[in-house]
Amino acid sequence: MVAIKAHEADRTLARLDPAWRLILFYGPDTGLVSERAGNLARKSVDDPNDAFQLIRMDGDTLAADPLKLVDEANTIGLFGGRRAIRVSSTSKPLLAAVEPLLATPSQDALVILEAGDLQRSNPLRTACEKARSALAVPCYGDAARDLGSIIDEMVRAAGKSIDRTARDHLAGLLGGDRQTSRREIEKLLLYLGADPAVTETHIDAVVGDTAQREQAMLVDAVFAGKLPVLDLAQAKLASEGLDPGVMLGAVLRQALSLLKARQAVEAGRGVKDVVGTMRLPYPRIATTEAALNAWNTAKLTEAISLLGNAVLATRQNSETGRATATRVLWTLARLARSSRAD
Repeated sequence: MVAIKAHEADRTLARLDPAWRLILFYGPDTGLVSERAGNLARKSVDDPNDAFQLIRMDGDTLAADPLKLVDEANTIGLFGGRRAIRVSSTSKPLLAAVEPLLATPSQDALVILEAGDLQRSNPLRTACEKARSALAVPCYGDAARDLGSIIDEMVRAAGKSIDRTARDHLAGLLGGDRQTSRREIEKLLLYLGADPAVTETHIDAVVGDTAQREQAMLVDAVFAGKLPVLDLAQAKLASEGLDPGVMLGAVLRQALSLLKARQAVEAGRGVKDVVGTMRLPYPRIATTEAALNAWNTAKLTEAISLLGNAVLATRQNSETGRATATRVLWTLARLARSSRAD
C-alpha cells in the first residue's frame, strides 16, 4: 500500500520508484495538480513535444470508453523510447479504466491521472493507494512556507530581491491555488520593471485589493467575535464609501459558505479538509477553521436570517443603512463570543 502525506509529495516524486507505473494526483488545488502532473509527464519522456511519447487523453472520453486507456498503455511505441500518458481530470468515475492497469501494470508507459478533491473513501483513490504499482499524491493549497519558497524562487529567477517582511506580506495576499499564486507573482515582477527589489509598495499596488482585504478583515472579525477589530474595519470601509448593504452581503456570503461547510463536517468530513476546498488566502485559513468549529448549524441559520433581513432593510431605507448594519454585525459578533464560551 502506497499512501503518502501532502508534505511528502515533492520528496517522493523526486525519487519515484520504478515499480509505480500509475500516478494519481488529486486534491482541491487544481493548479498544483496540473503543475505536478505536467512536470512528471515531461520528465518521463525524452521529447515532451513528441505526441507519440507524451500522449494526452481526455478523462470524460475514458469514462465513456474505459478500454481506451488500457489499449493505449499497452501499445508499443513505433520509434521506441519512453512513453507517458497524461489523463485530464473528470467528474465521472474512472475506476473501470484504471483497474486493469492496476492488476497488470504497463511496462511501456507511465500513466498519469489528474483528479479533483477525492475523499478518503473514493474508489479510485482507494484503489491507487492499495495497489503496489500505483502512487496517489495529495495536492493541497500552499502553506505559508511553500509560498515563501515559490516567491523566493521566482524573484531570484527574475534577477530581483525581496526581504522577509515583503515576502511575508506577499504570501499573506496569495491564495491556496498554485497556478493563481504564480500568475500574481509574475504580474508583480512585470510591474517592477527596472526596480531591483520587491517592496510592500509594489505588492500593494499590484496584488489583491486593499478594500477587499479590509472587507475580509470585517467578515472574519464578525465570526470570531472580535469587536475592536470589527469596529476598526467597519470605520475604514465606511470612510472609503462602501455601502452598508455591501458589507452585510459579504458577511452573508461567508455565513452561507460556513453553513455549507458545517453541514459537510457534520456529515463526517474533517474541518481542515473542508476548509482546504474553500481556496482561501493563507491568513484566512486559521480564522475560518476557528469559525467553523465555533458556529453550529443552528447559530449559522440564525445569522443568515438576521443578515437577510438586514440587507433588505438597508435597501428599503438607505438613510438608516449604516445603523442597521452596525447593529446586526455587533449582534453577530456577540453571538460569536457566546459560541466560544459554549
